[in-house]
Amino acid sequence: MTAGEQDEVPEAQIAVHWREEEYYRPSPRFIGQANAADPAIMERFNEQHFPDCFKEYADLLSWDAYWHTILDTSNPPFWKWFVGGRLNACYNCVDRHLATRRNKAAFIWVPEPESEATQSITYQELYRQVNGFAAVLRGFCGVQAGDRVTFHLPMVPELPVSMLACARLGVVHSEVFGGFSGTACGGRVADSGSNVLVTMDGYYRNGELVDHKIKAEEAVAAARELGHEIDKVLVWRRHQGEYASSSPMVDGRDFFVDELLAEYRGAVVDPVSMPAEAPLFLMYTSGTTGRPKGCQHSTGGYLSYVAGTSKYYQDIHPEDTYWCAADIGWITGHSYIVYGPLALGATSVMYEGVPTYPDPGRVWRIAERLGVNIFHTAPTTIRMLRKLGPDEPAKYDYHLKHMTTVGEPIEPEVWRWYYEVVGKGEAAIVDTWWQTETGGFLGSTLPALQPMKPGSCGPGVLGVYPVIYDENGDVIEAGSERAGNICIRNPWPGVFQTIWGQPERFVQLYYEKYCRDPESKDWHDWPYFAGDGAVQAADGYFRILGRVDDVINVAGHRLGTKELESACLTVADVAEAAAVPVLDEVRGRAVEMYVALKPGVDPSPDIEGQVAQAIVREIGKIARPKNVWIVSDMPKTRSGKIMRRVIAGISNFTDVGDVSTLANPEIVDHIRHRVQSEKLARGELPRDLTPQEAEEVRSFGQSE
Repeated sequence: MTAGEQDEVPEAQIAVHWREEEYYRPSPRFIGQANAADPAIMERFNEQHFPDCFKEYADLLSWDAYWHTILDTSNPPFWKWFVGGRLNACYNCVDRHLATRRNKAAFIWVPEPESEATQSITYQELYRQVNGFAAVLRGFCGVQAGDRVTFHLPMVPELPVSMLACARLGVVHSEVFGGFSGTACGGRVADSGSNVLVTMDGYYRNGELVDHKIKAEEAVAAARELGHEIDKVLVWRRHQGEYASSSPMVDGRDFFVDELLAEYRGAVVDPVSMPAEAPLFLMYTSGTTGRPKGCQHSTGGYLSYVAGTSKYYQDIHPEDTYWCAADIGWITGHSYIVYGPLALGATSVMYEGVPTYPDPGRVWRIAERLGVNIFHTAPTTIRMLRKLGPDEPAKYDYHLKHMTTVGEPIEPEVWRWYYEVVGKGEAAIVDTWWQTETGGFLGSTLPALQPMKPGSCGPGVLGVYPVIYDENGDVIEAGSERAGNICIRNPWPGVFQTIWGQPERFVQLYYEKYCRDPESKDWHDWPYFAGDGAVQAADGYFRILGRVDDVINVAGHRLGTKELESACLTVADVAEAAAVPVLDEVRGRAVEMYVALKPGVDPSPDIEGQVAQAIVREIGKIARPKNVWIVSDMPKTRSGKIMRRVIAGISNFTDVGDVSTLANPEIVDHIRHRVQSEKLARGELPRDLTPQEAEEVRSFGQSE
């Protein structure tokens, strides 16, 4: 292929070589109890009934005033849902359950140290705690509806308490993932314009009490550099009467929450009735360049959407014990630990620490002891548990009716382990596709009505109508085996309202690409561009191929990282895999694979050969990796995601960037020494990269 021909390959046409997988069907027992067991629900949510169909979700909530317009499209793409309606999110998640579920557990919190007692927080106790902290925020901090408050909190009950206290007041909350640095937190504080930072002195991770308050000092300094002052830092304590940080409390700025609460004991704060379109929270995405990107989510539309999808797709009933093992610092935790389950009056499990501490059986011990029957986690965690404890689930007597996977595509081999070993062949699985920006699920099977298919998320969810476009905006038909950009043709209640303070960027990133007429007020002319590559099978199921910027262009063939990694996992001894591009004089780019092996398996040239052969077999010779590197572990974030930009930097002899916030930064030097010394010994000498090439390597694996 000539250079000119290579340039003509459309960006959206990612090479697709995955084979279609078989169907798995839910058990009659599951179907018999499911919230969505009647096929008529799909008719109610078809496009002919849009947007009125979403009244069904809104009716799951308690409204102070009903809406006069379900969907206002007068200022596209700034959609407004349930206009004229008023409600309070905290009231819907707490107060309204007191009459019938006062003594039912809202949260069961499991500390990481097994020596510490599990805490059960009833709806009555949650009501008491939320009112107390709301009184502190209003009386001591002086915040009111529309103000912003930033949290930098780990997985402790004080986080949902803080969120609900803000929601009670109509205050917009912004939680920064606890594993992020203080500097990252400070940038988000400054962007949101919040003057109050709520943090914690310490928390447990991998058996150690981590000093967390020290990050507040970094946050204050980072915000100040950006011209913004944090007036008050409120500090929750991990242990009553103790202080887990070496960072001094700054007089007049830092305050212990427990001491402030003493002044507001027994306080009752009336929930503030908010317009449906009022912002409920900001969730900053993990874009690493330029100004932070704060996704602004609404009150009425968002809450109705997560309540509806929790009921029908997670199949949550009030009597279930539901455990979403995500972090509330991410959108999954907001939607499917806090707001969705609480709106339904469910019992949610929260776990403080690392799922493999002190051993890979910890998750299953918790599930057995608490009677968990719905489990929700990410492929990253599933891979980790499969790698470190492949036989652990069989040792514990727990039984799940339903399991969710979320956050990234799951490889079919890993899916099957999840189904057969974790779910014991009994649980229905929903493989959900969605994003921070979307508020809730976009692609998934309805668990009682649509069969599961490993590696595919399924069709669009109720009331959401996906489509795949090529770069010219032409539809790529189902069953064509061609991939493109997956988009959503219509608005839905959970979609974010804007990027905080950056409306032009909102339009430019998510709507401009496929907008047919910028002057149009017809929603049909404003498809949502998700930034993910996908292929749709003849049965209508979508397979997500990863971010469109996470593809490797080998001689004009755009190879999705996920299909490369999935091929590697067909090798029995491989536990994890990561694909990265390496600059190649002949092909432009070549593939290099990094793999980690299952416990007890020793690295060998034979396994390297099996990995290369699996890629050739599953995808084709064009994808044969230039090198296969067997490593003891991958560089990972605190949430367990593999940092592909780091290993891409190593493979290309470039700067790997900041690794201080990795969960295992020490592994980077070990991999760098091994890989680069072997490359040099083989005569694979580094060359100077152009600025464009250096930026490509640096940004690989990072979405906008």
